[in-house]
Amino acid sequence: MQKKVDRRVRKTKSQLRKGLARLMQEKSIGEITVKELVEEVDINRSTFYLHYSDIPTLLREIEDDMMEKMERAVREHPIKENSTGRFIEDIFRVLDENREVVRALVGVHGDIGFIRRIEKLLEENSRELLAQLFPERVEDMKYFYSFCLNGCLGFVKTWLEDGAAKTPECAADMTFRMVVSSMRAFYDTTGKVSAMEIQEGKEEERK
Repeated sequence: MQKKVDRRVRKTKSQLRKGLARLMQEKSIGEITVKELVEEVDINRSTFYLHYSDIPTLLREIEDDMMEKMERAVREHPIKENSTGRFIEDIFRVLDENREVVRALVGVHGDIGFIRRIEKLLEENSRELLAQLFPERVEDMKYFYSFCLNGCLGFVKTWLEDGAAKTPECAADMTFRMVVSSMRAFYDTTGKVSAMEIQEGKEEERK
C-alpha cells in the first residue's frame, strides 16, 4: 500500500514540475499562481497544498534536486586533471533527464539565482586545479570563469532549444573541446597546457 501511495506522490510531483516548466516558458515565477498551475496539470488545489505551501517552495525543491544531482557528479568525478570529461558528461545527463525544467530555469523567465548556484558550484570545485596549473594568472581567473560559464550556458540553451538532438555524451564532448581550446588560448603564455595533452588524458580515463 505504501508503495502505491509513493508512486502517486511521485506522479503528482512530476506533473507539477512539468506543468510549472511549461508555464515558466511564458511568464516569470512571480506571475504564476497556484490556480494556474493546478489547472495546467488538472489536479485539485488541495492536492497541491498537500505537498507545497506555494509556487516558490515547489521551485526551490526542483532546484535543490537538480543541485544535489550536480553535486553528486562533482563528488563522483572531482574536477581535476584527467577527470573533467566524465564530470561534464554526468552534468549533461542530469540536464537531459530534466530538460524541460532546465530549459525553463535558464530561459528568459528563469531563475537567475539557480544559475548563480551552478556557477558557484563549478567555480568552487575548479578553482584549486586552475590555480595549480596557472599560478601566475590567478588574478585573471575571474575573466576565464565568466567567459566559459556564459559560453557553456549559451551552449546548454541552444542544445535544449534544439530538442537535445545531440546525445549528452556528444554535447559533453563538444563542450569539453571548447573549454580546452579557450583555456589554451587564454593561458598560452604559460606553456603548461595543450588541448592535445588534456584530450589524451580524457581518452585515458575512458579506458
